[in-house]
Amino acid sequence: MGTDKANDVTKNGIASKIPAEAHPLSEESTEIASNINYHAQFSPHFSPLKFQPEQAFYATAESVRDRLIQQWNETYVHFHEANPKQTYYLSMEYLQGRALTNAVGNLNIQDAYADALSKLGHQLEEIVEQEKDAALGNGGLGRLASCFLDSMATLNLPAWGYGLRYRHGLFKQLISKEGQSEIPEDWLEKFSPWEIVRHDVVFPVRFFGQVQVNPDGSRKWVDGEIIQALAYDVPIPGYKTKNTISLRLWEAKASAADFNLFQFNDGQYESSLQLHSRAQQICAVLYPGDATEGGKLLRLKQQYFLCSASLQDIIFRFKERKDGKTPLKWSEFPSKVAVQLNDTHPTLAIPELMRLLMDDEGLSWDEAWGVTTRAIAYTNHTVLPEALEKWSQSVMWKLLPRHMEIITEIDKRFVELIHSTRPDLEDKVNSMCILDNNPQKAVVRMANLCVVSAHTVNGVAQLHSDILTSDLFADYVSIWPTKFQNKTNGITPRRWLRFCNPELSDIITKWLKTDEWVTNLDLLVNLRQFADNEDLQSEWASAKMASKKRLAQYILEITGVSIDPNSLFDIQVKRIHEYKRQLLNILGAIYMYKKLKEMSPEDRSKTTARTIMIGGKAFATYTNAKRIVKLVNDVGAVVNTDPDVNNYLKVVFVPNYNVSVAEKLIPGSELSQHISTAGMEASGTSNMKFALNGCLIIGTLDGANVEIREEIGEENFFLFGATADEVPKLRKDRENGLFKPDPRFEEAKDFIRSGAFGSYDYNPLLDSLEGNSGYGRGDYFLVGHDFPSYMDAQAKVDEAYKNQKKWLKMSILSTAGSGKFSSDRTIAQYAKEIWNIEECPVPSNKE
Repeated sequence: MGTDKANDVTKNGIASKIPAEAHPLSEESTEIASNINYHAQFSPHFSPLKFQPEQAFYATAESVRDRLIQQWNETYVHFHEANPKQTYYLSMEYLQGRALTNAVGNLNIQDAYADALSKLGHQLEEIVEQEKDAALGNGGLGRLASCFLDSMATLNLPAWGYGLRYRHGLFKQLISKEGQSEIPEDWLEKFSPWEIVRHDVVFPVRFFGQVQVNPDGSRKWVDGEIIQALAYDVPIPGYKTKNTISLRLWEAKASAADFNLFQFNDGQYESSLQLHSRAQQICAVLYPGDATEGGKLLRLKQQYFLCSASLQDIIFRFKERKDGKTPLKWSEFPSKVAVQLNDTHPTLAIPELMRLLMDDEGLSWDEAWGVTTRAIAYTNHTVLPEALEKWSQSVMWKLLPRHMEIITEIDKRFVELIHSTRPDLEDKVNSMCILDNNPQKAVVRMANLCVVSAHTVNGVAQLHSDILTSDLFADYVSIWPTKFQNKTNGITPRRWLRFCNPELSDIITKWLKTDEWVTNLDLLVNLRQFADNEDLQSEWASAKMASKKRLAQYILEITGVSIDPNSLFDIQVKRIHEYKRQLLNILGAIYMYKKLKEMSPEDRSKTTARTIMIGGKAFATYTNAKRIVKLVNDVGAVVNTDPDVNNYLKVVFVPNYNVSVAEKLIPGSELSQHISTAGMEASGTSNMKFALNGCLIIGTLDGANVEIREEIGEENFFLFGATADEVPKLRKDRENGLFKPDPRFEEAKDFIRSGAFGSYDYNPLLDSLEGNSGYGRGDYFLVGHDFPSYMDAQAKVDEAYKNQKKWLKMSILSTAGSGKFSSDRTIAQYAKEIWNIEECPVPSNKE
């Protein structure tokens, strides 16, 4: 306690010696220190005289924000004057992570800030840890959107992101003996220093009500309830460029006029604030549980709220950019506006744009349809049936009556098109149309609405796009063969190598004799010529060891488990889902444990020591996923305390996986598991992050694994499992009772049933692997089929790791082959081949 107090006084003493003066744009460390101190004193959020790490973080972030605001304003003005075509990216999720390291890195002022903070008695590394991850996403979909924003800014593209400002994110994951429990995220408990509320950017969003038909035949949506959408902007700086673009997040609010003062004074407190309460619900959490009717309605409200506010904003800005001298031409809208739908969540943008153009702007159906279909494009992210959204028609008619009229008309015209031009598809109409009018459960198929309406539809890895065109959307391809494209996902090399793995980055820069690889990742291929070089291998090994030691320290702090940095670090982190097959991983670990227990101490000492880390969130209502989380923890509790085995094997569940945790895990990983059932993972992007950091992959031929293996060389990839084209037949064989399980697979399951990992009843989970058919049975994800080849591949991993020289060469070649997987390449392709936008750099002489 005494030390802390002394520390506090010292820090205040240092802070007080640095003048509190505003230097918003300085790059000189003494002036930056003054600017930080200025914010601590004159933009206060805490009691005076406090300058501990938390206060230092907020003051530092506000100092960095000064510079961002300047660049942001310049970018906004430049785009306004140049009036280029702009892209608007609509996504229900953005997994931004922390912003401070990324901001000072992209602005190229990290050294100056580190120096400034040390003058104030703090370390930049310590201050960075004070920031909470922005909880606006869940998995790969949201992280991809964030990587895309970074690339758009870095490539100087005129683009904006639109999302929702969720106060409590998905959830914060707590792990106990009972398994996973969920509590709300608290990233906005104090405030986010990065966002700027735009009180002048507010749009009304209507729900419920009815459609009024006017005497002239035009239609108007009236009555119902109106919620206000208020804009919060988050700056997205490009790397070493002046361009700083925006992520605009909408907050839902009710106005003062919606507060019923009479009811309140009459003691009817809850009903007096009814609309305020409903508004609060919209941005409370990401993906609220939808088992109830109310939950479904809330999710649909969220989706419409995002689409309506964003499109009203886009239209407002289109009108604002007109010079006033020439009349507004709506036919020009698609030459100024590209709207990208990130998956089906923002599908309602299609009928909403039609409604705004027809009902508010007075366009005819044909004019509005021409504008809408030339402006909107759709990215498909999944072939999983449960993720291809289907909304109840009755819920839609209730919440969005005008949109249902428009969707019904789009569907009617599409069916007429088939009848008149493609009679050969008559028998396919029922599966291709937008409205499924099944009397038991009439639904709107959102993916079909997107495919019919968008000018371009893309998949996110070559295998995935091939499945879309040959299977899921094959009939549409025969109507519109040029509508479908592939855009293999990518990741930003700034966050996912340059900033999260500085030791490895410095080695790459040294050997390539340039740091240009940070924005031209293809240059990594030049590392291949040095893959056998002993000096590079030795530097590479020491960088990996530094990351492993950091990771081991982190694991000890958050789980209390001590892990050996000399063991093989084997990591699987991603959403917990049966198709991603964390169950296969833990069954493999159980089998390894059982075999180690049966060995003599001498034989054990010859094995490859391994630390298996698994992390990820299971959706709150996804029972089997939560059972998998509990099983991993139960196995770890036994294995890690078994003195016979725990020098050779440890199993750790890493709690509350998020971007910041990934930034610690990925640099320290040596083997990474990407083991989904082939044909089920659209792309995956963590596979790219691991490969870029010199981590080897054990995986199936699924998603982007296929392309990663092509790029890095198949000899540097541990492949196993059925291929996507074999899966349907294997499922059929299973139904027909032809599957013969491997004895090792049976042994692992029996070991769980024996009670070796506690008394919890895992039968409901294991039952999913048993039987040949039936709901929740029959091993749909082929864990049993792939288990033997998985264990054989793991044996190859153990063998390869014993030869460190060979392993290091494979690791270097993994990084060297990762150039293709930059999101800069992906976004450049979207810009050219889908959006038709060009770079619009802010001139460097703008003051």
